Amino acid sequence: MKLIHFALLASLALTSACSILPKAEPSDVYRLPATQVPASASSAATQHWSLRLNKLQASEALNRPNIAVIPQGDVISSYKASRWSDPAPVLVRNRLLDGFARDGRVTLLSTDDSNFAADLELGGSLQAFQTEYQGNQASVVVRVDALLVRGYDQKILASRRFEERQPLNDVQVPAVVAGFGQASDRLTAKVVAWAVQQGQQFTQQPRP
Repeated sequence: MKLIHFALLASLALTSACSILPKAEPSDVYRLPATQVPASASSAATQHWSLRLNKLQASEALNRPNIAVIPQGDVISSYKASRWSDPAPVLVRNRLLDGFARDGRVTLLSTDDSNFAADLELGGSLQAFQTEYQGNQASVVVRVDALLVRGYDQKILASRRFEERQPLNDVQVPAVVAGFGQASDRLTAKVVAWAVQQGQQFTQQPRP
């Protein structure tokens, strides 16, 4: 009987403890909107070198699923009850992967989720993936410091900063998410064009 009595007390204690824990607030989960850029119909020659896309390095504030916003000054916050389907570096890497596939010139593509070796690697750091306010005007800001790296010895071959801003007329979360999609599309197009140009140049050089 004592054992039964003790078990009942323990069960009641656990029930009470669970009831006072804060309930997780439900969140709307957003993916980065599908690209609005059509697949390329270019007749440009297909490249014979392979490219691996790595997740971009990012600060702790960006390396999470929160939809970041800087409402004023240097305060980094996030939209309430809303989040991305993946951390921002994964979203950007996957958008770049889709951009190369749509461009069609580099077809031997992989990501750092696999262990495939590649002639070149595209990585770098994600410096901004957030909404920023200047007074009453809000804009989505996406900023990437891109690095093109030689695969076999990890030598940095080229680097460049890319930044896109998308002004927002509507600051509700669905409109903000659409703004991220537009800014990401433009940035992706520029990164793809730059990487292909650099890749053509460096892969034509003889290997030391």
